[in-house]
Amino acid sequence: MKAHQSLGEGARLGLLVASSIWIWLALVDALVGQPFHTFAVLGGVVIFTALHFLLNVAYGIAIVAVIHASAREPRFLIAVWLGFFVIEFAFVMLTMLLSHADLGELAWVRILGGNLIGAVLGWSILARSHPVLEEIREADAEENE
Repeated sequence: MKAHQSLGEGARLGLLVASSIWIWLALVDALVGQPFHTFAVLGGVVIFTALHFLLNVAYGIAIVAVIHASAREPRFLIAVWLGFFVIEFAFVMLTMLLSHADLGELAWVRILGGNLIGAVLGWSILARSHPVLEEIREADAEENE
């Protein structure tokens, strides 16, 4: 796959995931009567939103680029899985810290809930648009010929 396809596809993936998480956080904050409280704790609405979208787009581009590369070299998928678990572990640690800071017990619902929604959305989009296991089998079959 060409780099520009990874760039556009990854950016769209990142924007969709970032939007779903942002909406989740805003919704939870509104439901508990603390509008934009999570955003305020994490630097303010504007700063949080900008960084949140930037990081999700960068993460989306990286994931899509590695998945495209895994069609040529299936071992690259290990990097996707390892990166996913490292980031998820980092979010658990961040949630623990924020639960002791200003977000309290609802940090688990806000942060980990949003992360779970983003991860499920991201993986379901990737699973539909990239039949990775099938591509790996085909690449492996070509390599063994």
